[in-house]
Amino acid sequence: MRRNDVQGLGRAVARLMSGDEGADVVAVSLDGWDTHAGQKAQLQTRLTGLDQLVAGLKDGLGNQWDRTVVVVATEFGRTARANGTQGTDHGTGSSLLMVGGALKPGGPIGDWPTLAASRLFEDRDLAPTLDVRSVFKGVLRDHLGLDRAALDQRVFPGSAAEAPTLDGLA
Repeated sequence: MRRNDVQGLGRAVARLMSGDEGADVVAVSLDGWDTHAGQKAQLQTRLTGLDQLVAGLKDGLGNQWDRTVVVVATEFGRTARANGTQGTDHGTGSSLLMVGGALKPGGPIGDWPTLAASRLFEDRDLAPTLDVRSVFKGVLRDHLGLDRAALDQRVFPGSAAEAPTLDGLA
């Protein structure tokens, strides 16, 4: 696999997940998303790479793709408005992308608060509408069979107020 071959990386991850002894959960970290300047070109490159990674994973998994859920997440949000260098700064709200053959077709999970100035959080950020733990709880419950007590107490301690949010697995 070449150094920048993200489609090859997707196929390599698929090999880790394949077969009866394959991994049930895999985490992949892609750097370079912290775009404080020149965001448009950087995001185009990063999103193309993400698309290639998922394509490689899907290709590598073959029929197992039908039983796969991929969650693309970040650890921080971004401001809603561009800064002076055509990038964005760290903010509050963010988004998740979910793909995979185990998902029902559908649209957004949660509420879209819009980018209207009157709806921004602290006059600068996308307003958070959903705790990300609730999405992960839904995937772990519905896809891997974890029970609510384990999710609330062991996986995400102190999160009992956040119910699993997802009714989208096939």
